[in-house]
Amino acid sequence: MTTDRPDPSRTAAGRPGPSRAAGGAGDPGRAARPRTPGGAAFTVGLIVNPVAGIGGPAGLKGSDGADVQREALARGASPRAGERAALAVRALLARRPDTRIVTVAGPMGEDSVRAAGGVPELVRQAPGDPSSPRDTTAAVEAMRDVDLLLFAGGDGTARDVLDGSPSCPVLGVPAGVKVYSGCFAVSPAAAGTTAAEFGRDAGRAGKTDGPESTDGPGSTGGAGSTLAAEVVDLDEDAYRSGRVSPLLYGTLRVPAARARLSGRKVGSSAAAPGSAEAIAREVAARMRPGVRYVLGPGATTMAVGRLLGLSTTLLGVDVVQDGELVAADVTERRLLGLVDGHETCAVLSVIGGQGFVLGRGNQQIGPAVLKKIMASGGLLVLATQQKLAGLGGRPLLADTGDPEADALVAGHVSVITGHRESAVYRIRPATEEFPA
Repeated sequence: MTTDRPDPSRTAAGRPGPSRAAGGAGDPGRAARPRTPGGAAFTVGLIVNPVAGIGGPAGLKGSDGADVQREALARGASPRAGERAALAVRALLARRPDTRIVTVAGPMGEDSVRAAGGVPELVRQAPGDPSSPRDTTAAVEAMRDVDLLLFAGGDGTARDVLDGSPSCPVLGVPAGVKVYSGCFAVSPAAAGTTAAEFGRDAGRAGKTDGPESTDGPGSTGGAGSTLAAEVVDLDEDAYRSGRVSPLLYGTLRVPAARARLSGRKVGSSAAAPGSAEAIAREVAARMRPGVRYVLGPGATTMAVGRLLGLSTTLLGVDVVQDGELVAADVTERRLLGLVDGHETCAVLSVIGGQGFVLGRGNQQIGPAVLKKIMASGGLLVLATQQKLAGLGGRPLLADTGDPEADALVAGHVSVITGHRESAVYRIRPATEEFPA
């Protein structure tokens, strides 16, 4: 969770880590049992990784490890997972005010529940300061009797939850730098809304879908139904070096509300040869003198830098102007200074399978930065035709954590799909209400 990350090949209990399913309701071969018969109170467990996502605005590509967290704080980043968990709880209580919320003392959940106006019930657990992956696993084990488990964090936190073998369905509140796993809602508000509706249907539950992928539009299943969602994670040290190789660790059962689930990230391996280079040619042709261009992470945006003859970063955020590299791998704080007083355009790629343009892996482009960009040059969005088709009609998404900033990009955007090729596509804030 924050320090002493376990060996990725082993779980906290000594079992093999990759490619397994969590037990109980997390077991695809076992039906989720109804937990609120006879009008009993719906009970939600909440676990927060307090430092999830702190490395994003600092340009650190992750948050695991005490050294990384200290460096993130030194670079001006601040924790945001607790705030995002509070947003989820607020949405939940707005729809189900009678919900019991069981959580861990302090920043691992209690603070978020109180910030949302709720009254937490605490498990008997004294987490470390800072908390660790073992604290998350212990919290899962202490919440065996809840109806649904919410957790706020990223892919590493999802792994910790999986290690605890939850006995009920779970749902992730996205708060990490990278959110590649399919067990997360598209936003904190979507997580809270989904939890409330799952609780309303829990008395009629008892049906689950088969072990399906969470990709694709719409929803499936009946009242209280669930589906299997994959938990994947990266080696953060390798990730920081530009090597991206997600590893499947297992599956968790999540409420079957497909439109509100982010789905697992899908890579660009299916793209036609030369697609990135063709897109890069179009971007270069559109660049104007005197304008600063903020290149977000990704292979497609890196192709733009390569075409310009620049050494840009695969997973960082870079700034170019007039064919020159102004700054490489910047933090949110530095980027804010670089865009201030300059006409600036952000060049951003779409995350395959999920549709996120902002808020996943590019937290350096925070709300304050985005507001300045939208007041001057705006966005250039890049995606191959295959990547857009893979969304199945789902909109592109923005989730900077600031609804006001996200609203600035809402509407329709021209997506560059090749040289002299583009498509008009809808983009919306992830905080907007999604159907079940």
